Amino acid sequence: MREILGRRRRLLSKRGDGRPDVISAALTFATEWQWPVLPGVTADPQGRSRCGCPDPECSVPGAHPFDPGLLAATTDERMVRWWWTNRPAAPILLATGGHAPCAVSLPALAAARALDALDRRGMRLGPVIASPARWALLVKPYSMEQLGELLYAQDFVPGSLRFHGEGGYLALPPSETGQGPITWERAPLPGSASPWVPDVEAVVDTVVETLTRTGVSAPEL
Repeated sequence: MREILGRRRRLLSKRGDGRPDVISAALTFATEWQWPVLPGVTADPQGRSRCGCPDPECSVPGAHPFDPGLLAATTDERMVRWWWTNRPAAPILLATGGHAPCAVSLPALAAARALDALDRRGMRLGPVIASPARWALLVKPYSMEQLGELLYAQDFVPGSLRFHGEGGYLALPPSETGQGPITWERAPLPGSASPWVPDVEAVVDTVVETLTRTGVSAPEL
């Protein structure tokens, strides 16, 4: 069964100037869905391809933790509200793993083909997050042992495939990063409960097969 596309009004609400209301989205993730979040470092206002962090060679400008660090991620409403009241343009970062979803990400073109293949197989999918370069399929939390067994069973694991598990992070919509906007390719269904996500086993084989068949094996810089 294919996950029906949906849009939460709160997640996509707009401010008076037409820009996404990031603080409302952050509060939904943290307080309604119990996903631990924190603000990421913003892109350099002098050039969005550069990061606001001290690293001049940062490879993920405006889309990673800096101050506070990843361990500060929380579901506390007061902390989340304080962060985004003071930093309204900060991207929303999900601390993956634990009780929060994990993710499997791959280059956008290959991801679109993988979603088509999963749909043809009748696979039910949860939310899918899109940036201009990569898409991420949210999945249930998994352990490193579980992931290791899955990858060991593969003949070849393309380097462009990334796993966001315990100790990882992922930018959530409607964040703006140095690499472009973060959006929903498959939006969560409306409702107050945390969105349903599939097991990682349900998507790995198809994703690896798609990447191998399309020759997308090397990660982008």
